Amino acid sequence: MSVTTLSSVGQIEITHDKKRIRIAVALVYFCMGLCFASWASRIPDIKTALHLNDGLFGSILFALPVGQFLMMPFSGKLVTRFGSRRVILLALPIYTICLSNIGLVKHGWQLAIALFMFGLAGNLCNISINTQGVATERLYDRPIMATFHGGWSLAGFTGALIGLLMINLKVAPYWHFLTVISIVWIIVWINNPFLNKGKIGQNKNEPKKKFFSKPDSVLLQLGIIGFCSMASEGAMFDWSGIYFKDVVKAPSSLVILGYTSFMIMMATGRFIADYLISRIGRQKLLQVSGIMISTGLLTAVLFPYLISCTISFMLVGLGVSSIVPTVYSAAGRHVKVPTGIALATVSSVSFLGFLMGPPLIGYISEIAGLRYSFAVIGVFGTGITLLVSRVKALQNTQVIVPESEIGKPPLLPL
Repeated sequence: MSVTTLSSVGQIEITHDKKRIRIAVALVYFCMGLCFASWASRIPDIKTALHLNDGLFGSILFALPVGQFLMMPFSGKLVTRFGSRRVILLALPIYTICLSNIGLVKHGWQLAIALFMFGLAGNLCNISINTQGVATERLYDRPIMATFHGGWSLAGFTGALIGLLMINLKVAPYWHFLTVISIVWIIVWINNPFLNKGKIGQNKNEPKKKFFSKPDSVLLQLGIIGFCSMASEGAMFDWSGIYFKDVVKAPSSLVILGYTSFMIMMATGRFIADYLISRIGRQKLLQVSGIMISTGLLTAVLFPYLISCTISFMLVGLGVSSIVPTVYSAAGRHVKVPTGIALATVSSVSFLGFLMGPPLIGYISEIAGLRYSFAVIGVFGTGITLLVSRVKALQNTQVIVPESEIGKPPLLPL
């Protein structure tokens, strides 16, 4: 079935079956998630190999979100001007090359540079891929954005399993990363023809704005919620393995269990989030999500044991699962701002959390210990619950599901 659709902010011509487009977009999300998860799965090994303490390592981790943040003023403009598909085909290969460079580092300063470049390319991927997700969601009469992010999380789980295998086989990070890169390049090459084409989300009638203009207040509100979520996500991505190693004292073969349990539940939550939004609305779902984040992190602090921390990290994963895709979807539907720029605005504020979370844990860990640093991050979950009720863009946004969809289970991105 050939589909042609007219969006509220611009015409998008689609020449392929919308299901095949959805598969292609989901697989691009998967590719980016696989790259990031591959880095995250080898963090404890790289930290140990470079002989870095918690404070110094936290400072080095700061380089990745700094790169992401500095690219944000440009990524939205590039996507709006050249189209998300073109940007993806440039940014994703660069992203994989930056991943391989991380596997070659021998000193802390080299790791900082490699992570900075990884962040620059990562933000270009993030904005262009999410613009593809918003455009594809417009082809459907129901929310599907969270399932795309579920594909990203599923890649995180897959990357964690591959990382566990590589660690047990004693494969060096560089060769591990090259294996992942070959998989990513094959997937992108096969699915490239089916991605959405054109300059998605651009309103030709909208007056031109200055390159640096005052952000829209609605987008800032959504960004603050994303900030709290990404601070928690960043902590889990960068420090969950170290928490299991240094605090839980897990065996070396189970150090990755905390990260894996977190990713499993984050993926699961994203595959059911769209279904839950259609039943209870975005506001209630995000309020519950904030409570789960705080409960999970504080439980891990109070009961630092293998089983209790595994369950706690699962709860955190479930909590963060729906927040970022929900605020991105809301931003993408904001009619006053082109999609790429709207997503870049929300990402700019959100990624400040990703910027601050991991280094904050490192600094607090040096002063009071790693357990107490996780307790501080747990406060952000409570902040989400309190903030959501004050954001008008998320109020009264329960989605009406067509009669033909009532009673159907939530759909996977494929």
